[in-house]
Amino acid sequence: MSSEDSIVAGMAGRYAVALFELAEAGGSLEQVEGDLSTLVSLIGSSGDLDRFIRSPLFKSDEQLRAMNAVMTRAGLGDLTQNFVGVVIKNRRLFALPSMVKAFGALLARRRGEISADVVSAHPLSDSQVTELKEALKASMGKDVAITTSVDAGLLGGLIVKMGSRMIDASLRTKLNKLKFAMKEAG
Repeated sequence: MSSEDSIVAGMAGRYAVALFELAEAGGSLEQVEGDLSTLVSLIGSSGDLDRFIRSPLFKSDEQLRAMNAVMTRAGLGDLTQNFVGVVIKNRRLFALPSMVKAFGALLARRRGEISADVVSAHPLSDSQVTELKEALKASMGKDVAITTSVDAGLLGGLIVKMGSRMIDASLRTKLNKLKFAMKEAG
């Protein structure tokens, strides 16, 4: 299975392709990218909103009213709002984060970039993200689009995922390996 096939293989990928094609035809790829980034940021910063989009308990009209209020207040464009409306009407709001991720992968592929998900124990500074991008670019030979997230459970270090490759340099993993080695020796 090629990387292109893996992006569009699932339901979220099909929605992402539809949005990508509409945005490309309308010349609004960057606008939609910004809108989706804002939306993901809002969902990530609000536990209530995250639980809301994942909950099957709300009716679609309730979800539509709430999401329209959030999107209007955030100043998202019409295409993005219409897309989220279709997602809600089809009862797929729970998959919105996956759709956004697939859209980002399609956009990165169009730009000739490799997308990397980076999970760190603490938020990365702009200079750290820049250094990481340069190191990954030197390693991979292509520009790298980085999506960062924080998992305090890592204790330190970070985990980088690029396609099927994963580099786990977290303190948690190192401690688990040491614990396992000590059990084997004892």
